Amino acid sequence: MAGAGTLIVVSAPSGAGKSTLVKMLMERDAQVRHSVSYTTRPPRPGEVDGREYNFIDIAVFSAMRDHGDFLEWAEVHGNFYGTSRVWLAEQVQSGHDTLLEIDWQGAQQVRRLFPEAVSIFILPPSVAELERRLRSRGQDAEDVIQRRVAAALGEMRHVGEFDFAIINKDLQVAIDDLAAAVRAARLRVPSQRARQPEMFRFLEQY
Repeated sequence: MAGAGTLIVVSAPSGAGKSTLVKMLMERDAQVRHSVSYTTRPPRPGEVDGREYNFIDIAVFSAMRDHGDFLEWAEVHGNFYGTSRVWLAEQVQSGHDTLLEIDWQGAQQVRRLFPEAVSIFILPPSVAELERRLRSRGQDAEDVIQRRVAAALGEMRHVGEFDFAIINKDLQVAIDDLAAAVRAARLRVPSQRARQPEMFRFLEQY
């Protein structure tokens, strides 16, 4: 999958504000393309098939998984999520910066297959604020909220596996931090070597 594009992995527990931050990044940075994952969970209000996710049933997901179509896949809260291997490889090889919104399990799989990927973890400012955000959605029953909080604590323990950690306390500060992390990823020497091969060939021959 090596190419001139940068693969950016963004993970976060439910309620940390990941989707909002990614949407703002896409509006700010036209160079970043969003990878639309496949999922078996039903669409939430306002979500569109092919935009937020490719919504498929379990039978189709299982067939794609068994065929090796996914770069990574995971089960989260009883639903399955997966990233298209072929589409992602085409984007990176074509020089496009591509962003994946996946959980920490998927991030582990991607790093094993593509160690050059840049991984970013979004944290809430506190567990109390995380719980408040989950309640404010008005979508889940109390027992579901408690399960999501417990799951979030388990997910946040993996923050040390990531390259960058962003605490989403102030939304404007957090989006500035996310954009800065993406810019920094583009400036790494391997990325610059792939983007500007003539310059680096000249330096190697000098």
